[in-house]
Amino acid sequence: MTQYHFAYRFVAVSALLACGLGMPACQFLSTRASAQPAQAQTETAPQDEDPLTIKNDSDLPDTFPQADYQVHLLARGGAAPLHWQLKQGTLPPGIKLQDDGLLYGAAERAGEFQFTVSVIDSGRPPRQADQKQFVIRVRSALNLIWKTPAHVNGARIEGSVEVSNTSPDDVDLTFDVKSVAEDGRATEIGYQHFVLRRTVTKELPFGESLPHGGYMVYVNAVAEVAPKKLIYRERMQTQGPLQVMVGP
Repeated sequence: MTQYHFAYRFVAVSALLACGLGMPACQFLSTRASAQPAQAQTETAPQDEDPLTIKNDSDLPDTFPQADYQVHLLARGGAAPLHWQLKQGTLPPGIKLQDDGLLYGAAERAGEFQFTVSVIDSGRPPRQADQKQFVIRVRSALNLIWKTPAHVNGARIEGSVEVSNTSPDDVDLTFDVKSVAEDGRATEIGYQHFVLRRTVTKELPFGESLPHGGYMVYVNAVAEVAPKKLIYRERMQTQGPLQVMVGP
């Protein structure tokens, strides 16, 4: 047996005897032995989280007035759950943003709406955050323009309107044109009722002979999508009265 092995066995035996007698040397050795694993347990590898980044494109899907709308804002990175809120700008009236990033509702009117949304994660402070500007375009389901502006032709007021169905559905269209005299008397000078297919544009003429006097002309179009319980409305009018100079 070498001197090294002899010394090692001597120390080990001495330690056992010290523990049996309750001597301080045993407490010292036990403390040294138990401290070593505790130190190893506190050494943990750092865990890096990906930066919190909003994924959606700035141009969100278009919609139409009164049509159901649902778009979920998404982000990568950060610690779940994520919390979303409107930071700046205005959402389309009728559309709301939930804390979980869901945009939902039905837009009340056409227009282009720009807004900024922020998102924050649930990690330990300092929390990660990101924000992004978005736009939602609420397109009119019906477009009305003067094809031939309302005008006086002898004793008649006549013209034509171009109506376009820009919605994703076929619509049941009611087209109505009225002339209103200065005394409030209304006369129908145009009416049609038919199915207007989606993406179709059609010219609708109108005209009627009227008594002498001044008349405002009002054009109304109402489109219904019965299966979805949707109704779209558009209207326009002349800028001022048209004067019929002939007739009774």
